[in-house]
Order: sequence, then structure tokens, then C-alpha cells
Amino acid sequence: MGKIILTGDRPTGKLHLGHYIGSLRRRVELQEAGDYEKMFVFMADVQALTDNADNPEKIRQNIIEVALDYLSAGLNPEKCTLFIQSQITELAELTTYLMNLVSVSRVQRNPTVKTEVKMRGFEGESIPLGFFCYPVSQAADITLFKATTVPAGEDQEPMLEVTRELVRRFNQVYAPVLVEPNIMLPENATARRLPGTDGKEKMSKSLGNCIYLSDDADTVWQKVRSMYTDPTHINLNDPGHVEGNAVFTYLDAFSKDEDFANFLPEYQNLDELKDHYRRGGLGDMKCKKFLNQILNEFLEPMRQRRHEFEQDIPEIYNILKKGTEQARETAAQTMSEVRSAMQINYFDDQELIQSQAERFRAK
Repeated sequence: MGKIILTGDRPTGKLHLGHYIGSLRRRVELQEAGDYEKMFVFMADVQALTDNADNPEKIRQNIIEVALDYLSAGLNPEKCTLFIQSQITELAELTTYLMNLVSVSRVQRNPTVKTEVKMRGFEGESIPLGFFCYPVSQAADITLFKATTVPAGEDQEPMLEVTRELVRRFNQVYAPVLVEPNIMLPENATARRLPGTDGKEKMSKSLGNCIYLSDDADTVWQKVRSMYTDPTHINLNDPGHVEGNAVFTYLDAFSKDEDFANFLPEYQNLDELKDHYRRGGLGDMKCKKFLNQILNEFLEPMRQRRHEFEQDIPEIYNILKKGTEQARETAAQTMSEVRSAMQINYFDDQELIQSQAERFRAK
């Protein structure tokens, strides 16, 4: 069996730079490299509904926003399969079976679940069961398509470990049908978890600290201008800290040596800029203006492509429909193997039917 990629996003809003650095940029690179037999990219609307069940219209509206972001960022439906999670009914079936192979305490120990529960303000018994079972649902997504590789941020590693445990458990109890996946972390280690513009650990829509891929130039500048830097760097000549400074984390993630030649020629590279900031004599606003130029140059081609795709929205839905149909073919094949391994393929098991017929004839 060849190498298979699966990855996706919850359609709870437009995608932001954190999504791009965390996985989207890598997806496009992998798509173009052609080293994988198949690549599945999906909109996880079922998982989004686990904590948005009372607002399905939010998810409904954001499906198209995420699809536009995917396409404008460079995902090509001719090279990867784009689909909507809820339209693959086999996912719900496999999730149900996998739930029988993991304990409540194991899910409860998952640090990613703990973090997400805290972020959403759930307390005690107020956690929706669907949200609590998120790791199992994610395991079904991955294993249904027999993904060997999952591009994701390092915060998703605990989720992947649950998936691997479930695969081992299923294959041990029934038959070696499912495949253990590996995580593919972003190559830029310093940007594996891009902070929000407010300096908080995670860029999040709910925290309002995002720069979106579709933000216009003026909006990007407003957000960069207010970005968290070094609170001890009060005066121009004060020595500054680049560690924990959101501006420099973003520069780590997005700047290239040629950007200095284009926008800040008095420095040859980021190391020189950091050294000057640490010594003192370099203002935050100069760094922010430089970052703003880099981000807007990077985002402008995406904005232009997005505008073009927005002119034919019915075709976007057609792309998603075709991708979903392709994904269902793969899903159906895996579920056939799963049911056979679990011996619940009653109508397809001719040996079972024959043996039962002989048993009752013998009475």
C-alpha cells in the first residue's frame, strides 16, 4: 500500500496564519511534490458541531469560506481530494465501533482535550459527549482512509497517539485492517504553534487574535501594528527580547533573506535584526512595518485567487461534491474490510449463511 495523507480543518471560520503555518503550507508543498499516492483534505463539520450544535448555520456558512481559503492557498482538486466530513456516513459508523475499544479515562487524560475543554469554558458534566469523544472521531477520520501521514501542529500529537492505540487495539481484537499514522510536523520548529497577535500561546478565532488569509492589506496592518512585542522594551535604546515576542516569532515563520534586500536593506538577514533589537536602538514600530510588508506581499496572491474563485461559487460546491464522492469510494472499501474483520458483514458472508443453513438442516 502506498503512502496516504489525510488532514483537515474545523469550518468554524475563515482560516488564519496559524492554520497556514501549522499545516496548510505543508499540504500544498506535499501536493506538488507528488510523493504520496493519495491526499485527502476535508472540512470537519461534524467535529465543529460538537461544540456548535445550537448554531449549525455558522458551520454551513463557513464551509464555503474554508473551501475558498483552501483553493486560494493553492490546494488543487486535480491533485488532492477535497471533501465534507458529514457527507461520509461511514465515518459515523467507524466512530461507533472504535468507541468500544477505548476507555473514558483514556480520553479524559488527553492533554489536547483538556486544553480545548478549558478554552471553551466547559465545566464538569457540561462537556458535550460528542466533544468529549473528539479523539475517537478524529481516529475514525484518519483510519477510514488508511492515512499513513497526518500533517499537523505539535498540539495534535496526543490525538495521533490515541489513533495509534485504537489501530493497534482493533487489529489485535479483529484483524490487521487499519493503518497506524505518523504525524508530520511543520519544518519550521519555531513556528509549529504560531502565537496570536496578542502574544498568547495559540492563535484562535475565539480569542480574536488572528490574522486571516483573506484579510485585506489595511486590516493586516491594523493587526500587526497592535501586535504584542516585549513589554520591557519601552524606550528605543532599551535592550529587547526576541523570545516570546510575537513580531519576531512571525518573522521567524515568514521572513526570507531576500525580504531584507527588498524592504530592509540595512540588514542582511533576520539574525542581524535580532542582534540589533537585543542590543537596543531598534524600535518596535520599524520591526512591525517590516513584518507588515512581508505578510502583505505573501497574502496578496491569495487574495487575488480568492476573488477569482468567489465569482463562481456553484463551481466550488461542485468541486466539493466530486471530492466527497471520491472519498466515499475509499470509505466504503475500508468499511467493507472493517465489517468483515468484525464479522458483522452478515449479508455478504456466504460461508456464514451456508454454515447456518447446514446447522438448521441437521436438526
